[in-house]
Amino acid sequence: MTDLSELEHTNSYYAATQRDKGIFPTFEGTVHTDICIIGGGLTGVATAVELGEYGQDVVLLEGRRIGWGASGRNGGQIIGGYGEALSIDPARTQAHFGAEAVDDLNRMSVECVDIIRDRVAKYNIQCDLRWGYLDVARNRREMRGIAKMFANYQGASYPHEIRLLDRGELRDYLGTGSYVGGMANTGYGHLHVLDLCKAEARIAESLGARIFEQSLVTSLTRGAKIRIHTGQGTVIADRVVLAGNGYLSQLAPEVAPELTRYVLPATSYVIATEPLGEDLARSVMQKNFATCDQRTALDYFRLSADNRMLFGGLCNYSARDPRSITGTMVKRMKSVFPQLSDVMIDYHWGGHMGIGLNRIPQLGLLDENIFYAQAYSGHGVAPTHMSGRILAEALVGDARRLELMAGVAHKPFPGGRMLRHALFATGMAYYKLKDELV
Repeated sequence: MTDLSELEHTNSYYAATQRDKGIFPTFEGTVHTDICIIGGGLTGVATAVELGEYGQDVVLLEGRRIGWGASGRNGGQIIGGYGEALSIDPARTQAHFGAEAVDDLNRMSVECVDIIRDRVAKYNIQCDLRWGYLDVARNRREMRGIAKMFANYQGASYPHEIRLLDRGELRDYLGTGSYVGGMANTGYGHLHVLDLCKAEARIAESLGARIFEQSLVTSLTRGAKIRIHTGQGTVIADRVVLAGNGYLSQLAPEVAPELTRYVLPATSYVIATEPLGEDLARSVMQKNFATCDQRTALDYFRLSADNRMLFGGLCNYSARDPRSITGTMVKRMKSVFPQLSDVMIDYHWGGHMGIGLNRIPQLGLLDENIFYAQAYSGHGVAPTHMSGRILAEALVGDARRLELMAGVAHKPFPGGRMLRHALFATGMAYYKLKDELV
């Protein structure tokens, strides 16, 4: 029997401060629809908005609350890049997609952020949106990687201002000596991610979508008419979109078992301090640019609208939580910002992100009428919106961009359900050790 507390949001800063505390109904009975979306995170609601703007008939089923999973728990950082485009290794993009597709991927890497930018403006979404992002380097090796990234952005004619920063210039952005330099990017940013997700669900509803929470899908019967079963009823749909990502294998593993082999739920953790006050907040992050370092088990941090430090990281591939999330994350935060040693921690939480072996979003079809998108590998706030657009385009008849993404040869995680966490964690330990080498 499901613990009722597991149906509600985790005790996060986002859940505590969400603007819209209203709920959506639980699904009951039998309904017919053209398209049923399974999953009420950013992929699901973004797809619902796009389809609503096309005038499509949509039902969305969420097993917990809208934004309950990674979409309402992450660091709130808006980072572009789609299919590894705009990465430090353009040759890798060519290897996966072909040289002729690189320009398309570069455009989608910008478009995924622009979707959020335009939607927030179009619908007047209140989500504490701020622009500005820093990639930071702890040593010269990491700085060389950032310099390659900078050159690739320039080569792709990136439309926003980017600057390479040495140690001294970086101190104009961050009140820490932990980094030797970095890259400032005015085209990326950060926001209150649960407010965004919830607002997009409301927008989709206003466009005609029927949205249901606490309506966990228990099974799916395939065919020309797909029957999607919950504990309270059945949706009969012509087409289905699977948007459960890292939680699909946990909450509804029998819905699409062939998909769960390709995505591994890895855990990341976040703490939120008490409000710092204007002076202390500006002493740590003068320009309030969201920030991320270059490690495998990276740190990421930003200020909230009420001047809390939201500090996250500690990517965990073993499926085991640390003994103390707060203690572990406070130690990491203090190593970067010693001036925060005495501040109180008001919230701590963790959540699963969907990892793919090649770090490229996985989109495609299981059957001719079952679509899916998953595996954003910790950078999903903007790419989920690109996936929503690509899925919606395909559902209304233009499958060109879906075919591009579906053409990538993804590999399943080895070891099966029993061993894959242990095997992958062992492999990632090598990269964590490599991170510490200068």
